[in-house]
Amino acid sequence: MQKIQDRISFHDQISRNKIKSVLLILIIFAVLILLSYVIGLIYTDYFFTILIFGIIISISYVLISYYNSDKIALASVNAKPAEYSEYRQLHHIVEGLCLASGLEKPRIYVMPGNQINAFASGRDPEHSVIALTEGSLKKLNKQELEGVIGHELSHIANYDIRFMTLVAVMVGMIAIISQIFLRSLWFSGGRDRKGRGNAILMLIGIILAILAPISVQLVQLAISRKREFVADASSVKFTRSPTGLILALKKIKSEHEPMKVSGAIAPLFISNPMKRVSGLFQTHPSIEKRIEILERM
Repeated sequence: MQKIQDRISFHDQISRNKIKSVLLILIIFAVLILLSYVIGLIYTDYFFTILIFGIIISISYVLISYYNSDKIALASVNAKPAEYSEYRQLHHIVEGLCLASGLEKPRIYVMPGNQINAFASGRDPEHSVIALTEGSLKKLNKQELEGVIGHELSHIANYDIRFMTLVAVMVGMIAIISQIFLRSLWFSGGRDRKGRGNAILMLIGIILAILAPISVQLVQLAISRKREFVADASSVKFTRSPTGLILALKKIKSEHEPMKVSGAIAPLFISNPMKRVSGLFQTHPSIEKRIEILERM
């Protein structure tokens, strides 16, 4: 019999992973400041003029994608609206969970595919969508569907699209700063524009410019995994039971055929629809770990 102290409260799980997400985003911010500071010691203002121009373009691109995230995601998977007359039970499940979570009912879509998977998108609850594969509706019973939909509703409730967009902007800024700096070395021959730099400072700048984009991308993936743990725990909060999501994840685990989707939207899904990647480069925690935590709730 499992010890009481080994049990996990979904409230604690939600709080703990939200705090970890914030700490991780602070790490990205710290890397951004450090990289900018070091490069600022090496180069003159012209560098920052080019940098600001590049950042404006990057942020504009991200914001356009952000405000059209639901349309882009739905179009990329060829999802169709789930008509009430055809998917009555699905609508009833979503409506019931929205009452439990205090959310407005999102638009519901169905996408082709025999695999079990689903995603949520939209910049806020008022512009949110949920899409499920045809395989999910065929293979999952009502309780399992509730667990999956509860998971997706939590992404909407926790403004995960907005949060991950902020992360993407900062990661993109670091990548732009690094690229501009490294390319400027090629054109300038590595000369110090301020006349006060030295070989050690330049070496530090080069190392940071190479390692910073890689490190913050790993942090970005870690944040994505933490948000999945939050969504799992929130699903338990909405449905009042971990059983449905546990059973659904076990069915997902037994499937091996990947879905053909864009890598850009793969992190949105409840489980990585593409070929599973191990280690630090996962967008999702392992299904085994998620099930283990849910079983302790």
